Amino acid sequence: MSQQTTAETEATRPASGLDRIGIPKPLFWGFVAVLIFMIGDGVETTFLSDYLQQPEGGGLPGSTAAFATVTIYGVAAMIASWFSGTLSSIWGPRRVMWLGGAWWIVFELLFLFVALPSHNATLIVATYGIRGFAYPLFAFAFLVWVQIASPVKMRGSVAGWFWFAFTGGLPTLGAALAAVAMGGFGLSQHGTLVLSLIVVTVGVLIGSFAVREKHGLQPIADETVENPRSLKRLTEGVDILWRDRRTLAGGLIRIVNTAPQYGFFAMFPFVLGPATPGGGFLTASQVATLASISYGANIAANLFFGVFADRFGWRRTITWFGCVGCAIATPVWYFTAVTTQSFAVTATFGVVYGILLAGFVPLSALMPSMVSPKDKGAALAILNFGAGGAAFVGPVVVTVLFPLVGGGGVAIAFSVLYILVAILSLKVKDPSDPGEARKLAAAAGAVRTAA
Repeated sequence: MSQQTTAETEATRPASGLDRIGIPKPLFWGFVAVLIFMIGDGVETTFLSDYLQQPEGGGLPGSTAAFATVTIYGVAAMIASWFSGTLSSIWGPRRVMWLGGAWWIVFELLFLFVALPSHNATLIVATYGIRGFAYPLFAFAFLVWVQIASPVKMRGSVAGWFWFAFTGGLPTLGAALAAVAMGGFGLSQHGTLVLSLIVVTVGVLIGSFAVREKHGLQPIADETVENPRSLKRLTEGVDILWRDRRTLAGGLIRIVNTAPQYGFFAMFPFVLGPATPGGGFLTASQVATLASISYGANIAANLFFGVFADRFGWRRTITWFGCVGCAIATPVWYFTAVTTQSFAVTATFGVVYGILLAGFVPLSALMPSMVSPKDKGAALAILNFGAGGAAFVGPVVVTVLFPLVGGGGVAIAFSVLYILVAILSLKVKDPSDPGEARKLAAAAGAVRTAA
């Protein structure tokens, strides 16, 4: 039976309360697992780079610590983001989640209890960098799962719930847990990292044993695909980038989607915060608070735009709210911040940007819906690669452009990128998109009326 047919079968069962808010009931515990896993993964976000430079954290030079936490980890996450889709197409997403969870736990144990005590820079960088493969395998494999197991009419909503769980954990609640652990309970930084290991393990156990939905152990393929579990399929499907240029456009849109978000928070300490030459108007804690406020607004908006796009249209939501909205909000946020020197004003426009950023949520529904069942794994691999690539590309843009054009030039460059992908998004169309389906139905009705 094909994936499309089984998804349609699921659509015929009576709707539960969870279904009515956009969560397929059999996958509920998977969303919980991703949230808890990403909380644990996000605990280290605000302090790890500094901790690695301290004697008890390995005593690494600042450049080496940054290389480990940004470059090596980011490249590993980007590669694993691709494999989360391709491996899911071979093994089924549930097995990929198992792999990602086990990978995270094993390499975190090595990092905490072997590498850090050794004070060996190579070992520290290697174990932490290799751990970067883990979270995309766990989290993005579940994104694959929910998209192949959900009825078409719910795919925007389930994408919204996925990103709600993902960003709710990393960095929002993860950073909050770190603050409570170190500030409220007095845990050391190493003890807080051990706590993150415990939290991740809980998420892995829930994801491994509490989710029973039947698509999880099946390859993403239909009856037309020979040997769906063959490892040769890891390299197959790349040609979809030129067979169906919409997938290439979608991948580029996904990279630009959150690259400015990562870039801004890499840049803000140097243009608004205490690292600014001559001193900025924000303290280190205010920069962290600004990130939490912006992410918090984005989390809530993810749910809204997931449901909204199932009515307004996936592509239209991406184009007008995501691309065009962020193209306007990005430079406005930066220039009002440096002009007013006000935390309240900066936070307000950070909220606006965070809300509009959620306009990209329907891309997670559109990408797998516009290809055939045998290409869904490839399309989702491209989507996930873009998500991992954004975390790498954003800080790189800042690193290259900031010395040349300053913070204002970087903000304008990010705005131009959003405009370029807005143009690209006009090509990412499919009849399964609720907006396109409504347009086709209206045209058919007009033809019948005229006849």
